[in-house]
Amino acid sequence: MTNQVLQGELRAPKQMLAEQEYGGHVSIHDDAMAEKLGFVAGPIEGPTHFSQFVPLLVEVWGNAWYERGCLSSHFQNMCVEGDEVRAFVERPADGALSCKIWAEKADGTPVLTGTATLAAPDGSFSESELDARLLRLRPPEKLLILERMSVGLKGVNSEVVQMDYEQNMGALYPFSLAQKLEVITENSPFYSPATAADSPWGRAIVPLEMISVLAEYSSREAQWPVNGPAVGLFADLEIKLIDGPLFVGEPYRIEREIAALSESRRTESYWVRTNILDVNTSALKATVLLNHASMKNSYAGYDNV
Repeated sequence: MTNQVLQGELRAPKQMLAEQEYGGHVSIHDDAMAEKLGFVAGPIEGPTHFSQFVPLLVEVWGNAWYERGCLSSHFQNMCVEGDEVRAFVERPADGALSCKIWAEKADGTPVLTGTATLAAPDGSFSESELDARLLRLRPPEKLLILERMSVGLKGVNSEVVQMDYEQNMGALYPFSLAQKLEVITENSPFYSPATAADSPWGRAIVPLEMISVLAEYSSREAQWPVNGPAVGLFADLEIKLIDGPLFVGEPYRIEREIAALSESRRTESYWVRTNILDVNTSALKATVLLNHASMKNSYAGYDNV
């Protein structure tokens, strides 16, 4: 650690999605599927790395980070089980509400880059990594997997979801919060109902990395018109707490909208903005912006169309 940069310990995140299923097939987190697509093994889910930033950002901004922090990242290189990863935070100037963040493997290979921001007293946030990336996107030239999608399209259903401590989070996330906390890279007494009574909020909070799990838990209900089967991965992710934290066992309403469509040489992407709302008041509690990148070479006959 220097005066300018905070760095965490090297951690070895665990793979928990080897049995993930979506669209009737296994995901890129399955070793055989990953190898078929040219990867060494099934990658660890990107949000797993978010936990490593939490203690560093709490050092910068205190417990306000849990209530109105935003972590915004572009994933650069995949990690597999056995890789060691370190998180870095560029310490902001006194009073500043934004800073650079990044993560690297033990050998210096970049894992992700992005920003951390804290809401100002008026509730506004500084420009984030994904704000800037959305502004730079060019309209896709041709979409095949996503040809029926459009910006502004809303999910078919609005759902009510919650995350209980022992609840299995389904085919997309075949584990519980209790199981995650057994292997999470940075644990906290705030996360478990058994130890959270003395927290600032008097109850257990959902860890930052698990907010994306909560947001995606019922994502099938959106019924996005994606052609398939095609294997996808997370290319960009932003989790923003508007009025946090989110609580274990608390029901929330979920609403989704397509924020952008994009294309690269290897992928077609749809960017989903998920709003997490108070069930009773409809007040916005948090948002998740996720770039679902579908691998072109996983879609049968893509090169022949």
